[in-house]
Amino acid sequence: MFQQLHTKHQPIGQFENTRFEKIHNVTFKSSFEASVLVAQEIASLIKEKQDQNKKCVLGLATGSSPIKVYEELVRMHKEDGLSFENVIAFNLDEYFPMDKSNIQSYFYFMHEHLFNHVNILPENINIPNGAISIDQLHQYCIDYEMKIKALGGLDFQLLGIGRTGHIGFNEPGSHLNSGTRIITLNHITRIDAAPSFFGIENVPRKAITMGIGTVKDAKRIVLLAWGANKNTILKKTIEGDISATVPATYLQQHGNTTFVLDEEASSELTRVKTPWLVKSCVWNAPLKLKAVTWLSNLLAKPILKLTDQDYNDNGMSGLLAEEGTAYDLNIKMFNKLQHTITGWPGGKPFAEDSNRPERANPSKKRVIIFSPHPDDDVISMGGTFDRLVQQGHEVHVAYQTSGNIAVSDEEALKFAEISKEFNTDSKKVNGIIEFIKNKKGNDLVDSLDVRKLKGAIRKSESLGATRYLSLPDKNVHFLNLPFYETGTIKKGNLSEDDIATMKNIIDTVKPHQIFAAGDLADPHGTHKVCLDALFAALEEMKSEKEYMKDCWVWLYRGAWHEWDSHEIEMAVPMSPEQVLRKRHAIFYHQSQKDGVMFQGDDSREFWVRVEDRNRLTAKKYNDLGLTDYAAIEAFKRYHY
Repeated sequence: MFQQLHTKHQPIGQFENTRFEKIHNVTFKSSFEASVLVAQEIASLIKEKQDQNKKCVLGLATGSSPIKVYEELVRMHKEDGLSFENVIAFNLDEYFPMDKSNIQSYFYFMHEHLFNHVNILPENINIPNGAISIDQLHQYCIDYEMKIKALGGLDFQLLGIGRTGHIGFNEPGSHLNSGTRIITLNHITRIDAAPSFFGIENVPRKAITMGIGTVKDAKRIVLLAWGANKNTILKKTIEGDISATVPATYLQQHGNTTFVLDEEASSELTRVKTPWLVKSCVWNAPLKLKAVTWLSNLLAKPILKLTDQDYNDNGMSGLLAEEGTAYDLNIKMFNKLQHTITGWPGGKPFAEDSNRPERANPSKKRVIIFSPHPDDDVISMGGTFDRLVQQGHEVHVAYQTSGNIAVSDEEALKFAEISKEFNTDSKKVNGIIEFIKNKKGNDLVDSLDVRKLKGAIRKSESLGATRYLSLPDKNVHFLNLPFYETGTIKKGNLSEDDIATMKNIIDTVKPHQIFAAGDLADPHGTHKVCLDALFAALEEMKSEKEYMKDCWVWLYRGAWHEWDSHEIEMAVPMSPEQVLRKRHAIFYHQSQKDGVMFQGDDSREFWVRVEDRNRLTAKKYNDLGLTDYAAIEAFKRYHY
């Protein structure tokens, strides 16, 4: 919940102001919980305006951040009778040029997620017209602005934030007093939009956006931000100086703004990352390790060389007072990190395991590696995968989605044309070739046969990689979770069918270990839904199945981020030879090489990224004073 500020519409909540922070913000464990409370605030405002017989003027945003807010508003309309008849909505922005019928348009987005499901009057819906002629655009923007002002301004403005610090499409360089206008999109903004457009080359270069001045005139502003990929820009926005290079910092001048964050989005804020610089701390074990590794990195000194003065000079005198001396504390933290390192990810048989990350018994474990896409297993933990198989464990790989949307039309056409060489009369193959060749625009959903072909391509690549790592085909499972199989970038919601599929594979294998992707920074959210499906399955099964009491869950990170040193609970070193074996396994996923469709803002191929990351993890361990390895794969245990 939020802290009361200047309006009774704002829900009550917890906010700990610090000398570093210049914008009111609150952090929630989950974006779902936060979204529900934001929706309740909007609903409360709508009802109050209804009681006053007044219009409620809402400024609305698009993108992934507000989706759950809109879902909750729709639920309240259908189940609680919330009426939108008095609501007048103004959307922040729209791509230009963009036809409203295009599924990438914000017109389409708003109707799909909100307007088609509530009783807002059509004449009260205002979304910038991306199809307006260029010669009419200037006057159109003036009219859009004047319509808002004629209604007395916005009562409530919902915002997201881009990695450039843009709000709406007000990119770096936008003026404090700017109004509705056309703007050229920043390259980073276009990269972030690329997954929805099947490649950056299809993303429009311009957009129509409400201005900073228009937004700042709103009586109430709530900005939503979820995920680790927003944490850096949020720190700059909340703690930095006001600057046109980060347009969201202008909100520091607004007296009734709240930033609503999840834990990942707030992770770089000073009070979260280094709370000992803000206040006196309760020094539990995880915080001690976090502080010591931070200090080691800050001073570029191995842990065992840190001194009493180092701790005192950097806000950790309280920690030192508890521990006695730097010498005692250093040894304790060094040993803790050293005990995370193991060459036996399934546990070392018949070894004393009190200081090892995994149990020694049973010596041969049943293992499930959950892979959201058909390559995350080898990309993220290929070395550990290889070692588990070589050390004799019963390893199963479960590919949660088909990954078909990540196969380009060009790649699918190549396979279809090869197939035609051997079966010239096949109506299905000819139909696939004709469909792909005649496909125009990014708003056309692939036919079922095309989706099946693309899924088959990724399935065959997966089997190539698992066979290379000596895993029997019978231990490879393709789950094809229903939420993913929509044929478009936009996925369905997690359903009972998804959870039932996850429960079924777990109950079939009865694992002692589960490895799963804990990386929530992938560009289009598949990892998060797959992880939510696992967590939901575990929650239901932990009291139903006796074997679940002996099942440990280890989370790996994907191609975008790694666990911080203090978070790692199992570090599996790789030799140079194992690095090459992992690379070879990744190469079997040929459709994902040489121009992968969803790689975010990193132009390196996945195998290069992950090798660099594994080397960097090993270097971090070495910099802390531990052994120098060629590469390390890292895991964090999840307790359910």
